[in-house]
Amino acid sequence: MIRDITIGQYYPSNSRLHRLDPRVKIVCTLIYLVSLFLFQSIGGYIIATLFLASVIRISKVPFKFIVKGLKAVVMLLVITVLFNLFLTKTGTVLFSLWIFKVTDEGLRTAVFMTIRLIYLILGSSLMTFTTTPNALTDGIEKLLWPLRKIKFPVHEIAMMMSIALRFIPILLEETDKIMKAQLARGADLESGNIIQKAKAMIPILVPLFVSAFRRANDLAMAMEARCYRGGEGRTKMKPLVYERKDYIAYAITVLYVVFAVVIDRVV
Repeated sequence: MIRDITIGQYYPSNSRLHRLDPRVKIVCTLIYLVSLFLFQSIGGYIIATLFLASVIRISKVPFKFIVKGLKAVVMLLVITVLFNLFLTKTGTVLFSLWIFKVTDEGLRTAVFMTIRLIYLILGSSLMTFTTTPNALTDGIEKLLWPLRKIKFPVHEIAMMMSIALRFIPILLEETDKIMKAQLARGADLESGNIIQKAKAMIPILVPLFVSAFRRANDLAMAMEARCYRGGEGRTKMKPLVYERKDYIAYAITVLYVVFAVVIDRVV
């Protein structure tokens, strides 16, 4: 399960998607995620599926590697489906058993909400797969730069997000090592009820928190030793500059949204 969490990881490649400006990927990803909540029929989701499939193909990231991240949220998807399926009372009743009723509106909502969650995860994961943490930090900082006029700590927020993304795969690897070490010592992490399983996680969480605090302290000391000072006056080794391909990506994303919304309203 730990190895199935792929968020925050970067997949090195030389695709056209990797070479795009990080600001383009952030903005286009947000537009795509918002568009998923605009659709009211299957037509819009078909266009969204074709668009996502095309982007995945262009990214050259293996589809199995992208889908692997869904394994960690299977329970969330199941809970979402059940809640929407049985708690939606409007519509024609399709199936009834004791106090549970399944309506056509509940079934429709459950299907659409499941598709949205899956595409939200795939779309956001694809952005991190094709963007290095440093580039992602620069892109976020550049997009939030106008907020500096109201004294918003843009650089600090971007740096915090970058460090958090960097620490995700490190902490996952550390968790995997600790779990294997505890299992080798005879720890039982699977059997028992929920309370017993929660207690069994204590020998994992304690050393994990200690390791996380130690890594954070080492990082802070390393940054201070190098006289790191962010914010005003700091220059970039690779300044972000829009190119022709970036404007084309913006145009394609806007055309996708317009076309998908039109198809969604027509179908």
